[in-house]
Amino acid sequence: MLDTFDHRDFAATEISRKLRETVSVVIPTRNTAGTIAATVAELKVLADDGLVGQILVVDADSPDGTAAVAREAGAEVVSENALVEGFGPCRGKGDAMWRALARVTGDVVVYIDGDIADFGRHYVTGVLGPLTDPGRHFVKGRYRRPFRYGENEEPAGGGRVTELLARPLLARLAPELLGFDQPLAGEVAARRDLLEQIPFACGYGVEIAMLIEVWNLVGIEGMAQVELGTKRNAHQSLAALSGMSSEVIAAMAATLDRLGREDTGRLEMVEGSGPEIVSRPAFASISA
Repeated sequence: MLDTFDHRDFAATEISRKLRETVSVVIPTRNTAGTIAATVAELKVLADDGLVGQILVVDADSPDGTAAVAREAGAEVVSENALVEGFGPCRGKGDAMWRALARVTGDVVVYIDGDIADFGRHYVTGVLGPLTDPGRHFVKGRYRRPFRYGENEEPAGGGRVTELLARPLLARLAPELLGFDQPLAGEVAARRDLLEQIPFACGYGVEIAMLIEVWNLVGIEGMAQVELGTKRNAHQSLAALSGMSSEVIAAMAATLDRLGREDTGRLEMVEGSGPEIVSRPAFASISA
C-alpha cells in the first residue's frame, strides 16, 4: 500500500538533521515571469537554512523574460537548449527535466512547476520529508485543485486531465498506482541515482511515464505521496488539454509496452493515431 503523509509532518530542521544527502531543486519554466520570483524567494529561505543546496531554473528561452526574473531573484538559470549536446533542441518539459540532470549537483532532486500562484516552501519540505527514510526513493505531491473562472473560484475542478484520463486509465492498466491522487503532479522528489536509471518522455507524458518507470524499479513500498494543500495555476484551454491528454496516453502506452509487465494492461496504439513520443535514454547510459 502507498504511504501517504502530510507536509506538516516534516519540519525543515528535522529534515536537515536526518537527510544526509544534498538537495537540488529544479524548475522547468516556460513564460512564468509572473510567478517565478515568488517561487525562488521561498526556495531561498530553504537555501539560507542549509536544506537546499541548488536552485536551478531550466528555461525554455521564454520571450516574457522568465530567465532574467529568475536570475534577479537569486536562482541559477540555464537555457534548456544549452544542456546536453548531441540531442538537438529541447522537445518539451520532460526533455528539460532530463537535461537538468547534467547540471544538478545534489544527491536528491526536487522538481517543481514554475507557474504555481500559491507556492510555498512546504511544497519542497513536504516531498523531501519521506526521503529521510533510506528505504524510500520517490515522493510525489498531492493537493486540491481549485478551478477559477473569471472572478469566481470553485474549491475543486482543476486537474481535468488527471481526473478524466490519467486516473481512469491507471485503474484499468496499473491499479496499484491508483493510490497516487495526482499521478501527473509536477512536484516530485527522488534520489538522483534513481532518476538517472530511467528514460524520460520528452513532453507532457513525462510524469505518468516516470511514475510507471520508478514503480517498476522500486515498487510501491519505495514510493510515497504527500499532501501539499492547494495548487493554483493557470487553466489551459480545452484544445491544449486535448493535446496534453494525447501525450499522456501515448507515453503510458509506450512505457507499459516497453516494460512488458505481466501484471499490467496494455494500450494498443494504431500507428499514426497519436503524437510521436520521443524518450531520452537513462541519463546514466550517456554519462558513463
